[in-house]
Amino acid sequence: GLAFASTFGLSACGTVQSAAQADCTAVGLRVGTPDYEACFKARVREREMDYSNTFLPSSN
Repeated sequence: GLAFASTFGLSACGTVQSAAQADCTAVGLRVGTPDYEACFKARVREREMDYSNTFLPSSN
């Protein structure tokens, strides 16, 4: 949503976390449940590796 758009250029970390949350809620996991927490941490870790390995945001 709007929060995602506002953080996009400012913070790669915020973008990673927003995307991770969207991935996990999209498959039906509820925020605050153990399954969600595990999904979120795994997604953030994967995406942080993707960011560091593939490109740096052009705004930096």
